[in-house]
Amino acid sequence: MAAAAAVIPPSGLEDGVSRARGEGAGEAVVERGPGAAYHMFVVMEDLVEKLKLLRYEEELLRKNNLKPPSRHYFALPTNPGEQFYMFCTLAAWLINKTGHPFEQPQEYDDPNATISNILSELRSLGRTADFPPSKLKSGYGEHVCYVLDCLAEEALKYIGFTWKRPSYPVEELEEETVPEDDAELTLSKVDEDFVEEETDNEENFIDLNVLKAQTYRLDTNESAKQEDILESTTDAAEWSLEVERVLPQLKVTIRTDNKDWRIHVDQMHQHKSGIESALKETKGFLDKLHNEISRTLEKIGSREKYINNQLEHLVQEYRGAQAQLSEARERYQQGNGGVTERTRLLSEVTEELEKVKQEMEEKGSSMTDGTPLVKIKQSLTKLKQETVQMDIRIGVVEHTLLQSKLKEKSNMTRDMHAAVTPESSIGFY
Repeated sequence: MAAAAAVIPPSGLEDGVSRARGEGAGEAVVERGPGAAYHMFVVMEDLVEKLKLLRYEEELLRKNNLKPPSRHYFALPTNPGEQFYMFCTLAAWLINKTGHPFEQPQEYDDPNATISNILSELRSLGRTADFPPSKLKSGYGEHVCYVLDCLAEEALKYIGFTWKRPSYPVEELEEETVPEDDAELTLSKVDEDFVEEETDNEENFIDLNVLKAQTYRLDTNESAKQEDILESTTDAAEWSLEVERVLPQLKVTIRTDNKDWRIHVDQMHQHKSGIESALKETKGFLDKLHNEISRTLEKIGSREKYINNQLEHLVQEYRGAQAQLSEARERYQQGNGGVTERTRLLSEVTEELEKVKQEMEEKGSSMTDGTPLVKIKQSLTKLKQETVQMDIRIGVVEHTLLQSKLKEKSNMTRDMHAAVTPESSIGFY
């Protein structure tokens, strides 16, 4: 955790938010570079580091028995349902980490309601979310990474996390060890080497103590004798062979120190002499090259003047042709503008003509169509049938009325006869 906190710069929060808000939050971006499509991968990697700082593995993943997401989990589409559930779970946990109570969403909850609740909490924290909520339904993409990154930053601010300066380990400088050559001897180890060589190879070296004792005895013996002329009894050939045999063993080489200023001065003098010797030779070649280049430039200048003089009339013709071409282009643009206007008028007239043709076709089809006449005839026939039926009904009604009148008349006549008969019978009696 400390290493991750040390590597990420302190401006990572603000930069990540600004980049995600400009590119992932749906705001209008005037021009996006070629790396904008890969920006969500960077945001996702920062999000994983922030989640590790919030200890989401111990507090969220192990409690809910979830697998840790990869560094590009929400940047690439793998399983939209699983990614959406993971997004909702992480968002709810981060909102709770910011100090706002938020219920853990379940698998069968309404996704639209869950997304709206998450966005409302995000806006309450002071973050912008100017994009449609449907962008979060897929469970992956730059908007998902943006929302989770903003919530993680707010959670870090709530717990009081601050970025610290990176602490670099102090490396101990190792002393340079120069491998010692077997043939070299340092002055500090001359005595030790001699002692070791005497114990190991006694037959190849002369014992100094024995020589001292012999010399002392010889001196005492000779002091007792009379002084005589000293004569060497050693053979010259044997002495030269012994010298040749012992000479490599007696060679003492003192190793020079590379830090000595005298060595640097000698090297500077050597380099200076080498540079001066190389400069003399190089200067001649450079002077020769300079002369050749200057001659070539003079030739090029003269050729250029000659070509300009020879092609001056062609250049004038070319300029005149360019002027004519520009005038022709202007006339073409003007004519093209007139053609465009006339084309627009032609299209309007064509539309009106099509409308008139369509109306004429409708009127002609209505005039030649016999369907209304057939309907009229059918209606007349139906009216005649209904008239006949009405006449029959009228006749029936008149007959009924006539019968009722006749019946009523007969009833009145009977009543009248019934009334006259009793009076005549009363007068008779």
